[in-house]
Amino acid sequence: MEYNLFKQIFNETIFEKSKADLLEKIASSPSRYIGLFRPTKPKAKILQNLLQSHEIRFGDAFEHTIEKYLQIKGCEILPKKYTNGDGEVLNIDQCFRKDGKVYFIEQKVRDDHDSTKKRGQILNFEKKLDIMLLKYAEEELIGIFYFIDPELVKNKNFYIAELSKMTKDYNVETKIFYGKPLFEYLGYSDIWDEILEYLVEWKKEIPDLPEINFDLDAQHTFEEIKDLKPLVFRKLLANDELFKEIIFTLFPQKKTLKLLHEYYSTKTETIYKTIAQNLEKRITN
Repeated sequence: MEYNLFKQIFNETIFEKSKADLLEKIASSPSRYIGLFRPTKPKAKILQNLLQSHEIRFGDAFEHTIEKYLQIKGCEILPKKYTNGDGEVLNIDQCFRKDGKVYFIEQKVRDDHDSTKKRGQILNFEKKLDIMLLKYAEEELIGIFYFIDPELVKNKNFYIAELSKMTKDYNVETKIFYGKPLFEYLGYSDIWDEILEYLVEWKKEIPDLPEINFDLDAQHTFEEIKDLKPLVFRKLLANDELFKEIIFTLFPQKKTLKLLHEYYSTKTETIYKTIAQNLEKRITN
């Protein structure tokens, strides 16, 4: 994979839509960002939220990147979304066919879960194993529990014991890997080496902290948030303290707000007309 493609996947997955997600969270739970009984000021809370969002999306970026690598290597990428008998939708992190075998991988960034969450993780893996056995009953199936970060192996013994039980009870091969050994097992050790090389380069290019002035690239911000549900903007505009403390922190020059006002003014639906009118009041005050 070329480095520019790797960077594109990581940047788009981690940073794109993070502004829209933040606004949705602020609108749904404004008390988490403002109020007397909060130990942090609004700017700190915004930064905290963005950092948490980026951390979660970091795992998603690896999911997309590893799938792309498998595709480049010639693996057949299989559907990743299934619904079990209880109507529960299960998303497989990696699902592919290689050399006549079907592999599914439950992928996490690091093994640092507490006792409750680790049991939830293994239960989730078993649900996916069960539905994959139904879907690919006539094929050789291999289930893999994979942690990207090889430095954290907090619950390894627990997972090994649980996977061993599944192998016996379901008569299916299961594996657990941390870091490079997954790719060595698949015969693609070069993938891991390249990922490490690209990660070093990528981390040199990203900022130390997320930018919370969304007006620095108003047009880009506008394109990202303009199609949020009207309910989001309605809630944001209805709260004076929230608008003053949070929204004007995010849009200090009001550039994006003006673009939103122009955009909603062109729409015919009453709710958008109302939002445009309320935006105009906020912008001019």
